[in-house]
Amino acid sequence: MSLELISLELIQEIAHQYGYWAVFGGILLENTGIPIPGETITLTAGFLAGSGELDYKWVLASAMAGAVIGDNFGYWIGYYGGWPLLTRISRLFRFKEEQLIDVRDRFAENAPKAVILGRFVALLRIFAGPLAGTVRMPYFNFLLCNLLGAGLWASATVSAAYFAGQLVPLEQLVAWVAQSAFVVLALLIGWFGLTYWLEHRNVAKQVEPLE
Repeated sequence: MSLELISLELIQEIAHQYGYWAVFGGILLENTGIPIPGETITLTAGFLAGSGELDYKWVLASAMAGAVIGDNFGYWIGYYGGWPLLTRISRLFRFKEEQLIDVRDRFAENAPKAVILGRFVALLRIFAGPLAGTVRMPYFNFLLCNLLGAGLWASATVSAAYFAGQLVPLEQLVAWVAQSAFVVLALLIGWFGLTYWLEHRNVAKQVEPLE
């Protein structure tokens, strides 16, 4: 969900009013698969921690807890709800089923990396848990990747807001994070695309008829 639907001013008001609960709830819902701007709520809370209105360690703990628990909910929703549920959710983002099938197949091949790195990309952060459950990623493996990804993402996001928030306006900070997310997404798509091309190129070479 973009800031055009929920204004930054409203997010700031929510963070002011509910503090750590806003961070926990926002990230939990986003990682469960509900498209709300949990990352922006976390950035706002980290920004408030930098100005002394909230405590840094509690913002970090709230973000990590929401990320881990939310992704677990998402995993079991995907596990039991399966493909039909995921296709209905994807319609909110105007994804075609063919696109979703391609995403699912590539996710299954690279599930650990996708769960960890997906934290840093908005759409992957929303879909990583449900997709992991849908492709039946072993739960223990998912849990380890989930914990590692949550720790890296929460530390980077809250720390960036805490320190950079003392130097730049919140609006600029949010814009920078959004731009960096697009860069990460482009790199991931490029990496998956290159891997896919190399695999099929090698297969094609193996089946070439001998002259």
